[in-house]
Amino acid sequence: MDVFEAIAKRHSYRGPFRDQPVPRADLQRIVQAGLQAPSGKNAQTTGFVIVDDTELVGRISRLPATNTAMQQAKAFIACIVDVHPEAVYEGHDFQVEDCAAAVENMLLAVTALGYATVWIDGWLRVDRRAEKIGELLNLPAGKIIRVLLPIGVPEETRSQKETKLFEARAWFNRYGGAGA
Repeated sequence: MDVFEAIAKRHSYRGPFRDQPVPRADLQRIVQAGLQAPSGKNAQTTGFVIVDDTELVGRISRLPATNTAMQQAKAFIACIVDVHPEAVYEGHDFQVEDCAAAVENMLLAVTALGYATVWIDGWLRVDRRAEKIGELLNLPAGKIIRVLLPIGVPEETRSQKETKLFEARAWFNRYGGAGA
């Protein structure tokens, strides 16, 4: 699948997964795509924990979740960042941006390989869930899970939600298209 097809097919999947494992080689390819994402000042601040141990997957899956994907995931990828990031350019850090770029690359890789996932972020920030999963994954002090990706083979076929038209969100030369 070429990159534009993966972009067109990528969607947030919250549905059930088939009862089949995700091979470790595919999980490694997905994370490698994340590692190859750009990062501010090439600081490469995002780390990853790939969770494919069935007991650990089960413990994460049993946390209160609002979607089936979290409850039926066959693997998880935890994106790890610093709690207190260091500035890398003129007093600024780009850790959130670095993590987001890595996650987007991984979302496209997940799609290209025929799997499905959903970007879990806000859920992690409630009831200390990020910290609780971090403890399960033996994260050191000063590190936290910023994004969690539940991964599996989708049971259902879904498509990307409709996006606003190009003209509603993008313009040439001036915001709103004035003076094009």
